[in-house]
Amino acid sequence: MSGALSRRNFLRGRFSARGPLLRPPWAVAEADFSHLCTRCGDCSAACPTRIIAAGDGGYPTLDFGRGECSFCAACVAACPSGALQRQAAQSPWSLRATIGDSCLARRRVECRVCGDLCAAAAIRFLPAPGGPSLPLLDAACCTGCGACVAPCPVRAIVV
Repeated sequence: MSGALSRRNFLRGRFSARGPLLRPPWAVAEADFSHLCTRCGDCSAACPTRIIAAGDGGYPTLDFGRGECSFCAACVAACPSGALQRQAAQSPWSLRATIGDSCLARRRVECRVCGDLCAAAAIRFLPAPGGPSLPLLDAACCTGCGACVAPCPVRAIVV
């Protein structure tokens, strides 16, 4: 098989290309992470919002469909291997939300659930003539917490 679809993904029913791996906050670089992480599950067990789950090969990944990251660093404290390391003045990650074309407001249906739940006020709504306001995501304000992902009724938001 050639292209982005591997045999493994085909047999598991994963037919679409996947984005970058979503690791827990303060994860070391991916090459180091895969060597350091022992797949013990301690970070997942420590996560109060339960968004850390075992992914391919048992490595921890984030599932924003379960909730949002509160950046409490409980996962870092629980990690015995050093795969998660909180450094002073280091942001937890560079992840940011994006709003896709299936967004209800972009399809002229009134919906503001993402903006209502964004504690960082990164999602604002701009008035649109003759229809509902349109969402505008300020990437500079977005923390990538994922609070807007699960509540979206059409799953138009990804981190």
